[in-house]
Order: sequence, then C-alpha cells, then structure tokens
Amino acid sequence: MGAVVDLDGLLEQRRVWRGRQAQARPLGLQPTGHEALDARLPEGGWPAAALSELLLAGPGCGELHLLWPSLARLTAQQGRVVLVAPPFLPYAPAWQAAGVDLGWLVQIEAEPGEALWAAEQCLRSGSCAAVLCWPERADDRALRRLQVAAETGQALAFACRPQQAAHNPSPAALRIAIDACPAQWRVLKCRGGLAPANPIACPGWE
Repeated sequence: MGAVVDLDGLLEQRRVWRGRQAQARPLGLQPTGHEALDARLPEGGWPAAALSELLLAGPGCGELHLLWPSLARLTAQQGRVVLVAPPFLPYAPAWQAAGVDLGWLVQIEAEPGEALWAAEQCLRSGSCAAVLCWPERADDRALRRLQVAAETGQALAFACRPQQAAHNPSPAALRIAIDACPAQWRVLKCRGGLAPANPIACPGWE
C-alpha cells in the first residue's frame, strides 16, 4: 500500500512547484502592424512615448515599408504624423495605397543643422502622434533630447540613421537595423527585455 502524501503540507514548505496557467501575451499599446515583429518585442510593438532608431543599409531602404502600417493606424485615428526633412519627396499615391490619411500628414523642410531641433519641437508640442526624422548627424545628447521630447509629448519618435551608427551607444528605447540583402529586420536593442538573437524576414519583400 502506497504512502499517503500530504500535498498541502509540501506546498506550504515549498517542496513542490505549482505550475500556473500561461497568460495570454498583452497586446502592445503601439503595434507595428507586423505580427512577426510584434511577437518578438517586449512591449508587443513600438515602445510608447519613446524614441525608436531605425538603422538603414542605405537611404530609403525600407523604413517606410516598416512604418506604414503604424502611420496608417495613427492617421485613421486622426493623429498627426510629421516628416521632418525626409531625404526624398514623399510620393503621395504610395502613401495613400499604404492606407495613410494624407490629411493628417505634415512635411517640414529644414536645413540639416535644424532638423533635430524641428523634430524635438514637434514632439514636445503634444499635438503629434508620430514624428519621423532623418538626421545626418546625431550624437548621444541630441538623441536623448528626442527621447525626452517624445515622453513629454506622448508621441512616437523615429530617427532614421545609417547602420554605421549602430557602433555608437544610443538612449533610444528600441533600435532596429533594416537590411536590404536579404530583406530583414534585426532588433539590436529593446527596452524591457533581451533583443531577439535571430533576424526577422520582412514580409512582402522580394
């Protein structure tokens, strides 16, 4: 006859581990619109009210493909999206095809030395849902000002920079490298968890 085990006693003595039902992953406050990417980010999407850095293999190599789902969602909610000194003239039909409401899209022309200042003022204003900038040069201090401005204005900030900047430290809550060949995203840094070890294939790219 088997021995009688006092299960409650063992639990109280912490000699038996009690499993818990797995909880569903909470939806991110600012989903990227790319399920594979959201599933790998600790916050389930873009870090809210924070700076995200997109490190590009080359100008215009895919940052819009990454951002369009989020920008379409934000403008559909009547959130203002500001482009500060983009390297190329935005092609309106492509933005419309991506679902972005052009009535909530604003472009600001600025000299290279003033682009970061303009982006910071837009973020601090509290009237923007997202601000995108393409600074040619940005040191740690300038990026930290963007981070603080995003927190102040409760907006998403995106700084698109060359991949060479990955060698320098950054206060950004999220850093994603965008590769062209192969077309993939590499999460280099993410607030609230470890960056995923493997790259993420860009959906819909050839």
